[in-house]
Amino acid sequence: MTILALLIFTITDSSALRKGDECFRAQDYAGAMTAYTSYAKTQEHNAGVYWRIARTAICSGDISDPDTQEVLYRKALEAATHAVRLDSLSSNAQCWYAISLGYIALFEGSKTKVEYCRQIQSSLDAAIRLDPCNDVAYSVYGTFYRMLGNVNWIERQLADLLLGGLPKGGFAEAEVMLKKAIALAPNVLRHRFELGMLYYETERIQKGEELFRLSLLIPPTLASDKERITTMKQMLGQSAGK
Repeated sequence: MTILALLIFTITDSSALRKGDECFRAQDYAGAMTAYTSYAKTQEHNAGVYWRIARTAICSGDISDPDTQEVLYRKALEAATHAVRLDSLSSNAQCWYAISLGYIALFEGSKTKVEYCRQIQSSLDAAIRLDPCNDVAYSVYGTFYRMLGNVNWIERQLADLLLGGLPKGGFAEAEVMLKKAIALAPNVLRHRFELGMLYYETERIQKGEELFRLSLLIPPTLASDKERITTMKQMLGQSAGK
């Protein structure tokens, strides 16, 4: 291949990645997946395209019928696993691997869920260590700790006794992580929604209401934000009715 031909090929090839990013930002996940898959065919050693495929599959799954969600989430895990294999020092690869694993855990038994918890925590630690400004990693870590906070004492004791134990942490750690995510990316609705949910769950209703009202002013960046907006409006309505 001549230098000119190689240059043309490279420009055309990278345009597919840019097209995928544009489609993703526009919440056109089908278009993004087509572009990323096309790019991956010629750039099979590029970790960046594989974590993008994982991200797109997750976001597609979030707005899909229950019957198709597991297929998309498993596709995400496969792509994210490949991204980490290609570049274990990629913060985004580690982050989307953790996210994908968290979604797959929903379909697994209790023992596997506990095992995945440790892997998720390890990958999120790696993602933040590799890029301390990765707001997505902080946000997901906040959700991870929020879920741990909702595990009651008996469930945790059983997990410790029978399954090797859950990671330490709970609501306090969740709040720290979510506030960090908001500080890094104040216009991402998901970060604020998760913190608002944490406030409601820890009976800080007024703080939750204030945060939800502010969150409703933020334009959605993910298709799944529509469901978050509906939830916030419902919860604000319920609070007002009390």
